[in-house]
Amino acid sequence: MTYISRRMMVQGTAVLGLGLASGTLLTAPTASAADVAASASSAGAMGAAAKERPVSFNGWVMEEQADDVSTVWTRPVPGTGLTVATRIGDVETVLVHLLRRHHYEIDELRPGDVTGWQHPSGFDPATPASNLASGTALRIRPGHYPADTAGGWFPDQLTVLRDILAELDGVVRWGGDDKRPDESLFSIDVTPGSPRLPRLAAELRGLREHPGRGAGVPADPLATDRREAAEALARRQRATVR
Repeated sequence: MTYISRRMMVQGTAVLGLGLASGTLLTAPTASAADVAASASSAGAMGAAAKERPVSFNGWVMEEQADDVSTVWTRPVPGTGLTVATRIGDVETVLVHLLRRHHYEIDELRPGDVTGWQHPSGFDPATPASNLASGTALRIRPGHYPADTAGGWFPDQLTVLRDILAELDGVVRWGGDDKRPDESLFSIDVTPGSPRLPRLAAELRGLREHPGRGAGVPADPLATDRREAAEALARRQRATVR
């Protein structure tokens, strides 16, 4: 099977674009049957290669590297002085918002408190922790919480955490609600193509454009409507045992 890297595909797309712009492709000779067959074979190989790429527990493609020919890059977490390796775009918007609210409203995050993308080697795709390998999850204070058990968060911290998860409309799942609790783990909980992720990301970006709104502006997690929304989401996510 011929493997075509994404770098080669990008280069090929650029050449095609130049041909269209210059008009040279309009005068190209008609493809022969052999050419069509070869093209179909190449496309099939590319499709098969894409299908063979492993995906993490939540359905996103795992990345072999970050910061080079990858969907995962090290991004700043504004207002904290920290960075996190995360899938760029909508995933980044959502996970960075979570980190900022934690930093401002639960407890200040310090260097070493946050880890994002990790190499796929050693991850079982059947476990939520594999989401780290696709850049769609992060850990807050890894190793700080008891393994496979709940109870590492103080009640007032949990109140705010539940409020954050409710604001994220269930697009993020906390590992503390899993069958084998992993209280440092936070994962995107929708599959690629779900409209819920871009819709939420757009809302969060909109908040940043308005002074007095968004992360860093204290909310009242004890307000009746917010508390009820948080409790309802917690019930739904706990009922989805993983």
